[in-house]
Amino acid sequence: MEHYKITQVHGVGSEELKQDFKYIVREGFKEFALNFQPVIPPEYLTRQEVAEILKVSLVTLSDWNKKKILNPYRLGNLIRYKRSEIEQALICINPKKV
Repeated sequence: MEHYKITQVHGVGSEELKQDFKYIVREGFKEFALNFQPVIPPEYLTRQEVAEILKVSLVTLSDWNKKKILNPYRLGNLIRYKRSEIEQALICINPKKV
């Protein structure tokens, strides 16, 4: 035997109820839109691009890979670096005193 949930609304016309639902849904979407953070896919850079950004040679880049200063990713013969990890690898020498 199936059970149905029935909600009764007294003293409210169908048009007024429809407008109230529209308002509630719109406000919900507005709140969602304000808090929405789209997922940004990671950006991968080539060895040459990283060397140009950091202004170092490809030999230095390979040395930093061996020393685990940078974390390269390999796909077959391709080597790539995540831009976010390159930026995190940079260490602030003189942090501002607050």
